[in-house]
Amino acid sequence: MRIDSHQHFWEYNPVRDAWITEEMVVIQRDFMPDDLRQFLVAANFEGCVALQADQSEQETRFLLELARQYPFIKAVVGWVDLLANDLTTNIEQYVTDQSFKGVRHILQAEPDGFMTSPQFINGLKEIHRRDLSYDILTTEAQLSELLELVELLPEMRLVIDHISKPNIREQSFAHWAKYMEKISQHENVHVKLSGLATEADWANWDANDFQPYVDFCLYKFGPDRLMYGSDWPVCLLAGDYPTILDAIAGNLYQLSESEQAQIFGKTAEKFYQIE
Repeated sequence: MRIDSHQHFWEYNPVRDAWITEEMVVIQRDFMPDDLRQFLVAANFEGCVALQADQSEQETRFLLELARQYPFIKAVVGWVDLLANDLTTNIEQYVTDQSFKGVRHILQAEPDGFMTSPQFINGLKEIHRRDLSYDILTTEAQLSELLELVELLPEMRLVIDHISKPNIREQSFAHWAKYMEKISQHENVHVKLSGLATEADWANWDANDFQPYVDFCLYKFGPDRLMYGSDWPVCLLAGDYPTILDAIAGNLYQLSESEQAQIFGKTAEKFYQIE
């Protein structure tokens, strides 16, 4: 099954979605499943994974309702308060929904020490006990702490979104590679080849800018721990859906058909337990 492992839906609200600044005017509007479907069909994707963009349980319920309406949404990665005292009880309302496959918290916005705090780690262990996965959204500046988090969760299904956001615009590599190599030694950790164009110069990038990062991920993690994600509609800041897809596909041309099939669907299918 070909799957786009990372995209978002929202009904734009300028107050709630204040992270969408004026330089991001192209995404200051609604983006719903009917807007995405044409691109999935054209690219021969059979489905997608919808991830939270807002840190609220209203967002989680919104995505689960969309998944009930649109069968091509194969999995939902929602948000729950992992620090809540009633997390055990609260999460029960979601685990019976077959589309609810994992959780994400926007760690890139949190202070040092947050992701390795005992309360947060206990929250992650609680969702692990329910066989849910966790999407990690961090920047390269947080990789040292991310390594600590990974070491505390040796059996949990983890995936690093957007390859942990190296500063591709400035060709930052050595620091990112140092920690990603250490993280790659933990076989429960996966990586999404997503969000690369928005870490580059939005107006002046090409696929060659991504090649060192993609090659490194291929060498250290292998196709069976990598998955493609468009990061639509955020990707529109740097390119349309076909352009983003073609850029990553162009970085993978040397792989066998079976290896490409892993990255463009099979890894996500297994990781998110999509049936």
